[in-house]
Amino acid sequence: MRDSSITPPPIVTAAQMQALETAMFGAGMPIAALMEKVAGQMVQWLQGHVLPSDRSTPIGILVGPGHNGGDALVVARELKLLGYGVRLYHPFERRKPLTDAHYRYAQYLGITEVSAIAELQNCPILIDGIFGLGQTREIMGELAAAIATVNGWPCTRVSLDLPTGIATDTGAVLGTAIRATHTLCLGVWKRACFQETAVDYLGALHCLDFGVPEQAIATVCHETPRQGCLTEAQALAAVPLHRQRTTHKYRQGHLLLIGGSQQYGGSIVLAGLGARASGVGMLTIAVPESLKPLVLSQLPEALVVACAETSTGAIAALPADLDLSKFTTVACGPGLTTENLALLETIWTTPAPLLLDADALNLLALKTPATPRESPTLLTPHLGEFRRLFPEQEVSDRWTAISQGAAQRQAIILLKGARTLVATPQGEIWAIPNGTPALARGGSGDVLTGLAGGWLAQTAPEQAATTLAAAAWFHAAAAQHLSKQQTVLGVDPVSLAAAIDEVVALVFAQASSN
Repeated sequence: MRDSSITPPPIVTAAQMQALETAMFGAGMPIAALMEKVAGQMVQWLQGHVLPSDRSTPIGILVGPGHNGGDALVVARELKLLGYGVRLYHPFERRKPLTDAHYRYAQYLGITEVSAIAELQNCPILIDGIFGLGQTREIMGELAAAIATVNGWPCTRVSLDLPTGIATDTGAVLGTAIRATHTLCLGVWKRACFQETAVDYLGALHCLDFGVPEQAIATVCHETPRQGCLTEAQALAAVPLHRQRTTHKYRQGHLLLIGGSQQYGGSIVLAGLGARASGVGMLTIAVPESLKPLVLSQLPEALVVACAETSTGAIAALPADLDLSKFTTVACGPGLTTENLALLETIWTTPAPLLLDADALNLLALKTPATPRESPTLLTPHLGEFRRLFPEQEVSDRWTAISQGAAQRQAIILLKGARTLVATPQGEIWAIPNGTPALARGGSGDVLTGLAGGWLAQTAPEQAATTLAAAAWFHAAAAQHLSKQQTVLGVDPVSLAAAIDEVVALVFAQASSN
């Protein structure tokens, strides 16, 4: 069995999950025993999180014909035996044999079955066990109407494994789908949990680890590079918190930020504030000459390089005496504009990790430098920028799109969104689970650029992917932290940058006390 605190559950496709189950069953685990174990964990979770203390409260359970329905029936049985007022809705005539056995036993116990979904309207909690893993058919007709009705009720909806109507791999809505309040993903994470198309249907995500053996995971996933959900512990481990007592600023990284223009003067300042939050030893910021007083007034600790500017106030060229080899990371893009294609050619040759964001990505989309890079190249697009970088890619399946994009560009890519993903050219993918709409605000991405650049400047290039993922994790965690203190409307980018170190300290203190 896996220790999930050390080795978090992987993220798998429907085919991989079916292969994991086949490996377990082939090794002797009875299907019925696994169903009992999983359902027991679900009941325990329900009792600890959503079930009311008044056991006479009616609990509605939606039952499908397959093993997801079997799980739901075992849950129904256990809740009935605990004294809850369980009601079943099972609009199917046929069932798999094991599911049918649990259905007949539910009838024997006298569990109430309703014939119309409207009879569950007074249930404050509904448990969705209609369809889970591997669903491919669109939901239509009477069942689609029932789901639409349920979605309109002000109740708590808990889906088992995945909400009914969500495709396991792509997260696509198959006609219609249950809008869950909570999703209890069983055993390991399913890819749909980290697809943008499914976000509005998943609710809060919880992975119930029932002990998928490590040897099964190793057998099934041995040809697949690591693909997982970045945990708090992994994010914290990637932060460059530990320093020698005898260190000094020149040993704690030197970040070069490039950006700014008359049109977007604040973007580079916000990136600088993100870099300040990173604790980087030295920060140099290259901006159009007219922006130097503004940047110095906001970031007096930075070395500000004044660049020749165009007639519209963008960077025309970097100074000839600016030695790119002295920086441990270069980050470019916030507020840059796309006036100067030659700028990308200039910084492309830096021997350090190169992070491109915003208009630097648009420059890359216009013309890719021919010279291959040896140090990591990191791209941080939102969906529109990603489409410009990869116009031929289908982006409805973000997981496949980012994986192909990283391989094509030979770059580490962070694709922003409600489910941010970080992919490497080797096929590794990290999902960032703590996205928040509080980050849907101009300037938030600039803060992330500075934070990521600062942490990259302090870590080894081979750790670039996990460092970038950790920056995205703490960036989102800081926004969540501020949202609780204020609202999602109060998370401005300046406050966000200031909150990052506070959140790192809180997470570090909690980890140290455990």
